[in-house]
Amino acid sequence: MKKVVFFGIVLFVALVGCKQENRTVKQMAKSQHQKFREPHRPQFHFTPPSQWMNDPNGMFHYNGEYHLSYQYYPDSTVWGPMHWGHAISKDLIHWEHMPIALYPDSLGYIFSGGTVVDVNNTSGFGSGNNPPMVATFTYHDPEGEKAGATDFQTQGIAYSTDKGRSWKKYAGNPVIPNQDKIRDFRDPKVVWHPDTEKWILSLAAYDEVQFFSSKNLKDWTFLSAFGLEGDDRLWECPDLFPIVVQETGATKWVLIVSIQKKAPNGGNATSYFVGDFDGTEFKADVHDQKWLDWGTDNYAFVTWDNVPKEDGRRIGIGWMSNWDYAQVVPTKAWRSAMTLPRELQLYRNGDDHTLGALPVRETVSLRASEIAMKPLKVKGSAVVEGDFDVMQCELDVLIDLKETTAKTFGLELSNEQGEKLMVTIDTDREVLMVDRTESSKEMFSEEFYRGPHTAPLSLKGDVLDMRMFLDASSIELFLNKGALNFTAIFFPTAPYSRATLFSKEGRLVLKEGQIFPLKSIWD
Repeated sequence: MKKVVFFGIVLFVALVGCKQENRTVKQMAKSQHQKFREPHRPQFHFTPPSQWMNDPNGMFHYNGEYHLSYQYYPDSTVWGPMHWGHAISKDLIHWEHMPIALYPDSLGYIFSGGTVVDVNNTSGFGSGNNPPMVATFTYHDPEGEKAGATDFQTQGIAYSTDKGRSWKKYAGNPVIPNQDKIRDFRDPKVVWHPDTEKWILSLAAYDEVQFFSSKNLKDWTFLSAFGLEGDDRLWECPDLFPIVVQETGATKWVLIVSIQKKAPNGGNATSYFVGDFDGTEFKADVHDQKWLDWGTDNYAFVTWDNVPKEDGRRIGIGWMSNWDYAQVVPTKAWRSAMTLPRELQLYRNGDDHTLGALPVRETVSLRASEIAMKPLKVKGSAVVEGDFDVMQCELDVLIDLKETTAKTFGLELSNEQGEKLMVTIDTDREVLMVDRTESSKEMFSEEFYRGPHTAPLSLKGDVLDMRMFLDASSIELFLNKGALNFTAIFFPTAPYSRATLFSKEGRLVLKEGQIFPLKSIWD
């Protein structure tokens, strides 16, 4: 057992805990009905009421409600002692801010993890009629880290018997000690494995994922590890789950892993492996990861537990930022947003598989009206016409690749200050480019303005479909029916007010398009 280690957290819990909780409840209730209209505040993406947020945590569905917890520091807009913030939604779109779910204690800060609905009460924390929700999380002991220890991260659990409204930590924590003294040993995520009738826990252990099993969510046995030979990057936030292949109906297993450095466009990104899991070992079909999102700003993407079988979807969400600059972006009252919730689908791709993602179908409830875009041939540039807010809309276009002759084409977002964001398709290289190097005159981070950022894009078909969601300070791109995802944030000094289609060295042929102004979820 780990001894009680740091006086600061004990003092924090003893003297501030009750006042902090009361303050937070009042703050949440007040903010529940106010419009979040600060500069750069997203209007249809989840954001905390105030202060710092990063990874999504503890996501589960129960009794018609989706629960989302997240890494949260309620006392600053930069990272600090981690809590689990908490919110609830009935539709994955409109969120009710709840009191903080988990606070730091004598064992450490509360780092990332997951939550499962223990339907059969294997843990004994609930009953057959009232199944408990069991959260798994990492304890991070800052005093042990300062003292030079290497076992300062361990795994704990907490449970709820009131539908996720309140949580009690298990008296036997930590349930997985750090016996191998691995400095980065964290982010436990659990899934039920029906063939062995055991819970399987995935855990990031620096540059690999370790798997553990349990019958009761309290007593865990090491099973195996999965990694890449010679890899020296930090792995985080693993998520292992089964998923059906769209074309064949066969079941494969997907292992999502977030990589904290050396991502395709710098900094961190979310990757995945497709393979098989036999209850003990995960074996990947291809021994290198693929990228779930090629942009710089979709990290720690993980999925919800206990989505109803009749629904059948695998739904997840990511943190819309990057550790290269997350703590210095120019927002004042809060920092960070989540991506749109996305449905994952696995497609057969020759001898391999591709994990695609599209916004959940509930997103259409945000649409205020439709503005139809007529077929159009663009040689040079054409302003997108219509009564809509460029910074709060969905733009869906279908490009006729057989008739398009341009070597490059795309969309430019701009304002009167001369700031612009460029989305470009290079047809010769078959590359998507997103360029935010001139997106703002406020130079708050050198890393942020590097670019342009790129992603490989198949242009083999007759048409290219593109869905774009623009929300105050972010763009999410879904191309080729979600086969390519690209997420990026930006912070112009004034909102972009103009959208312009452009082509170079040839013409762009727009087959059809729709613009949907989107409603605020905070109204």
